[in-house]
Amino acid sequence: MRTIAVLNQKGGVGKTTTVVNTAAALAAMGFRVVVIDLDPQAHLTIHLGVEPQTIELGTYGVLIKEAKFEQEIMLVRPNLWLLPANINLVGAESELVSVVGRETILREAIGAVEDKFDYIFIDCPPSLSLLTLNALAAASEILIPLQPHFLALQGFGQLLQTVDLVNRRINPSLKVKGILLCMFDSRTSLSGEVKDDIERFLNSAHGTNSAWAEAHILPVFIRRNIKLAEAPSYGKTIFEYEQNCHGAEDYKKVAQYLRDMESGSQTYVQDKAPIEIMEIPQPDSLPHSQQDATSSYPSEGDEEFRI
Repeated sequence: MRTIAVLNQKGGVGKTTTVVNTAAALAAMGFRVVVIDLDPQAHLTIHLGVEPQTIELGTYGVLIKEAKFEQEIMLVRPNLWLLPANINLVGAESELVSVVGRETILREAIGAVEDKFDYIFIDCPPSLSLLTLNALAAASEILIPLQPHFLALQGFGQLLQTVDLVNRRINPSLKVKGILLCMFDSRTSLSGEVKDDIERFLNSAHGTNSAWAEAHILPVFIRRNIKLAEAPSYGKTIFEYEQNCHGAEDYKKVAQYLRDMESGSQTYVQDKAPIEIMEIPQPDSLPHSQQDATSSYPSEGDEEFRI
């Protein structure tokens, strides 16, 4: 199971959009995927059509150890599960301040399901908080969505330093694997200049012991597309909302690239035709209760979920 934290302390850079649509594309390919909402704003939960007000425990319950991870996830699309969040997550940090090992609670929680799923994506909040620290302790890979303008680079160094600190003190397997350029416009010189600056910085770290020594800019970028901004208001992925738009094409390629990373067959897919992917049907009704979540969780005896 690959656990990928989608991280950037700056808001509005495409973290939630990247988690939802990359996970949906991988699920449509037949992989079993879980997405975790670690943001009290619950944008990931809303994007997938679940009302945060209907969630009793969700991510908050898992972090304060009142519920098990496998009891709180709910099936929201074929092959796609969600650990939802709501505003209660705001109180988790203050409640955990005196708890020993509070940074690794999420890692321990998902350890029970590591043989049940292929991917876990963690949507991190736009801050370097205890919630983010739990994500970094649980993940083995980091994907950083980044807008190609200079203001977006201001906190980039601080973010990498935080990752490096977690790598050395809490999670030695944590590595920054990729930078995903979002809202990219190849017609502007600024996009290209920022991309070149990031490449030079990452190349200078190759061969070092830093947590980003293996990082590179994904040879896939997300073009500006209004459909990506509209889809969340309908509680749909981009494939359900407008499967033929640029946003759908780009996130299909991101999913393909992440899939190929595991086999070491990375290719420059941006110049290739979009991969074929089945349409993800919208469920008749989304599960809004923990009863639905429990019934949808794959059991060891279920042939459908056996590797």
